[in-house]
Amino acid sequence: MTSELTILGISGSLRTDSYNSALLRAARDLAPAGVALDIYAGLRDIPPYDMDLDTPDRRPAAVQDLRDRINAADGLLIITPEFNYSIPGVLKNALDWASTDWTETEGLPLLRKPVAIAGAAPTNFGSVRAQLALRQVFVWTDSDVVTKPEVIAFRVHERLGQDGRLIDEGTAVLLRNLLDALTAKAAAKAATKVGAAR
Repeated sequence: MTSELTILGISGSLRTDSYNSALLRAARDLAPAGVALDIYAGLRDIPPYDMDLDTPDRRPAAVQDLRDRINAADGLLIITPEFNYSIPGVLKNALDWASTDWTETEGLPLLRKPVAIAGAAPTNFGSVRAQLALRQVFVWTDSDVVTKPEVIAFRVHERLGQDGRLIDEGTAVLLRNLLDALTAKAAAKAATKVGAAR
């Protein structure tokens, strides 16, 4: 049975035991009925952005795969740590690759794409500044970003069990609400596309 909607989930961290990746796996488990959350695992393979290679015939395979998966998804969930008051370079780099259409033949993968943002950190301040920086990126790409709820999992190590699974019900409720809001946006866009095709 095929799910009605697909959400592509991206963790902004490459670390094996990443708190943000753990939160993304928890989100997958909490996804609403009729929604499949597909976790992207190719961030490490994305090369540094190079405009000379950013055309349909020269683009690296890992980059094209990311763009194709964003295009195919009904929505995007990004859960990110905070590095130096901003988002990790690897995440920004991937979004740079996914935001272009220099030949004006492909369309823009992130244009009006429903997007939800969350973040986790072991500190008391969570990922507030990283999420703000990420929202600024999506202003330029004209993505349809969920504004509420804000999911800022501070002191996240206290919210996860020794096996890395989410054990804090308050965080689980926020994640469910975030996914519900993202699903509503994604469903509305999907319905518009179906209506336009008739």
